[in-house]
Amino acid sequence: MKEIHWYPGHMKKAQNDIVERVKIVDLVIELLDARIPLSSRNPLLFELTKNKKRLVVLTKNDLADTKITAKWIKCFKEQGFASIFADLNKTSDIRNIIKTAESLASERNEKLLSKGMKVQPIRAMVIGIPNVGKSTLINKIAKRNATSVENKPGHTKAQQWIKVSDKFQLLDTPGILPSNYEDKKKALNLAIVGSINEEILPLEEIADYCLGYLSKNYKELLLARFSYLDLSASNESIFENIANKRGYFVKGGLDTYKARKVFLNELKNGILGQISFETI
Repeated sequence: MKEIHWYPGHMKKAQNDIVERVKIVDLVIELLDARIPLSSRNPLLFELTKNKKRLVVLTKNDLADTKITAKWIKCFKEQGFASIFADLNKTSDIRNIIKTAESLASERNEKLLSKGMKVQPIRAMVIGIPNVGKSTLINKIAKRNATSVENKPGHTKAQQWIKVSDKFQLLDTPGILPSNYEDKKKALNLAIVGSINEEILPLEEIADYCLGYLSKNYKELLLARFSYLDLSASNESIFENIANKRGYFVKGGLDTYKARKVFLNELKNGILGQISFETI
């Protein structure tokens, strides 16, 4: 199987910076996409930060299948990691992240106090792949636009410290992907949720994969959105049907490319419902 390569130049520098900065942080907050917890974990980042206390946050919980997300939380906790899920647009979820992070890092300050030393601000490093919500989380915690946010992979290019309060500092880091994916399914999953550019894989292939997955695992949601579809038909016939129903035409016939693109956008943005692409 052909390996999928996606590794912009800034990611190598960011990786080296993390090696240096992780030495001075108290806690690592690892963000994973709740829809694809395995595919959205960079094994290299995990290895580089494995000796630090870790809080695993499953983001975009509002887009994921809640029953499956609960199983993932249980799985990570059984592995010894503090784990919570979050919709980063909910204030209550942001407060929960802060409370959990402070609790995990409190041991260090207790040791300082026991030695008569001054308590230092908690330093937390936020890590994850592109477009998983790192900058959004930091801005919500800091209650200001401390770092820019854009819904595309590879937007954050450099690390920066964000002062949240006198007690809490966050280190924002760029999203870093492995240099290649031997498992093509993981690359497909990342393309579905927007963590790698769709141009890395043919759009037709991504859409056909999603259609097959939903037909098998979320048939009710699929037919709730496209009640007129015959799921026993070929993929091309199905997208021709969508194109015809929605009026997507090009010179010479139906625009199945646009039908696939709109289908993927609706899936990515949660219009088809709460869907997870990885199970325990």
